[in-house]
Amino acid sequence: MTFFITIIYKQIKNDKMKNVTFNTETAIEVAPLQKMLNYNGNYGKFGGAFVPDVLAAQLQKLSDFFDEITKTEAFKTEYVQILKDFVGRPSSLYLAKNLSNYIGSKIYLKREDLNHTGSHKINNAIGQILLAKKMGVKEIIAETGAGQHGVATATACAFLGLPCKIFMGAVDMERQALNVRRMQLLGAEVIACTSGNQTLKDAVDTALGYYIENPESYYLLGSQVGPHPYPKMVGYFQSIIGNEARQQILQKEGKLPDSIIACVGGGSNAIGLFCAFLDDKEVKIYGAEGGGKDIKNNTAATLNYGKPIIFQGTYSYCLTDDDNNPIASKSIAAGLDYPGISPQHAYLKDTNRATYFSVTDNQAIEAYQLLSRLEGITPAIESSHAVALALKLMKNKNQLVIINLSGRGDKDVERNM
Repeated sequence: MTFFITIIYKQIKNDKMKNVTFNTETAIEVAPLQKMLNYNGNYGKFGGAFVPDVLAAQLQKLSDFFDEITKTEAFKTEYVQILKDFVGRPSSLYLAKNLSNYIGSKIYLKREDLNHTGSHKINNAIGQILLAKKMGVKEIIAETGAGQHGVATATACAFLGLPCKIFMGAVDMERQALNVRRMQLLGAEVIACTSGNQTLKDAVDTALGYYIENPESYYLLGSQVGPHPYPKMVGYFQSIIGNEARQQILQKEGKLPDSIIACVGGGSNAIGLFCAFLDDKEVKIYGAEGGGKDIKNNTAATLNYGKPIIFQGTYSYCLTDDDNNPIASKSIAAGLDYPGISPQHAYLKDTNRATYFSVTDNQAIEAYQLLSRLEGITPAIESSHAVALALKLMKNKNQLVIINLSGRGDKDVERNM
C-alpha cells in the first residue's frame, strides 16, 4: 500500500517562494505532529513484521501505545522540551562557503553533528526511551555499529533514569574504542558480539536474540530497519531533521533546494532529511551508500547490489549470496556496514523518488579530509560519504544543495588521517 506523509507545513508549501521567518517552536513540534496515512506496516511491498510469536504481541502492544501516546499533548510537549533544552535543537543549517566555491554549487550542511552526543541518533533515542519509560519498562537494550546510537542510548538512559545494555560487534568495538569508553562512562553495559563478521548485523542479531529471551525489556532500534512498528517510529522521531531544514532553507534562500543528499546505512538520518521533501517533485533526492574498497567488487551498497528478502524481521533489500542468504557487508564506516536497509528507502528506490549511489572508502576519506580543511568541520566518516557524493554530482552545476551532516568525526580521526 502506498505511503503518504502529511507534513505540517501547508502554509509554507503554498507560499514557498516568499521569505520565511524561522519559528523554533513550529519546527520542533512538526515531528510529533507528523502523521502517516494508510499505514499497515508496509511501504508498498516492503516492510511488515516477520517475528516469532513471542515478539508479535509485544510489537503490537508497542505499536498501539506509540500511536496513542503521540497523539497526546503531554507527550509531545515533554519530548519537544527535551529536544530544546537537552539536545540543543534546532540544529543549524550552515552555508559552507568554502566547500561551495570548491564544488561549484551552493552547499548547505544540516548540522546534526552539533547535537548533544554528536549525531542525529539522539533524536530517536530520546523519543523511544521516553516512550519506554511511560510504558513502565525497566531495562533498555540496543545495538550499535559506529557507536553513535549506543552513546545516544546510554546518554538518554542516564538522563531518564533507566539501565541499558548495548550490543556491539567486537570489530566495531575495536575501531570505535572511544565511543565504547563513552558508553561505559555513561553507565551502559557494553556487550561484545563475537559471532559472524562481528559488526552491526551481528550486533542486531544478538540484540534481537536477547529480546526474544527477555521480551519484558525494551529494544531500542537505532535505524529505520527491523519489524513494524520500528521503521514508523524511527522515521517519526527523525523527521525533525527534514522539517527543520525545510523551514530553514526557505528562510535563508526563499526557495526549496534543487537537491538533498544523505548517507545511507540502515537509513535513519537519510529518511529524517528526505521526509519533508517527498512531495516536492522538483527536489531531487540522493542517498550515498558505503561502497567499500572497490565498487566493482561491492560488498556494502545494499540498494545497488542487494535483492529483496526477509531479513531481521522485515522485507526489504539485503546483500545476499547466490542462494539468497544474507552476507556480511564491508565498509570503512561502521554505521554503513550493514547488509539490510530501511523498507522506506527500498520503496523510494523502486518508485524512483530517490536515487542511491555507491561511494568507496577512499572517496569518503578524501571528503572527510577535504571538509575538515575547507570548513573547519570534521564529519563522521559515515557523513563523509554524502559529502563525497556531492563532490561527484554537483561539480560546477550551480545547484542549491542540502547535505545532512549526520554526525561529527572525532571517533574517526585516528583511522582517517
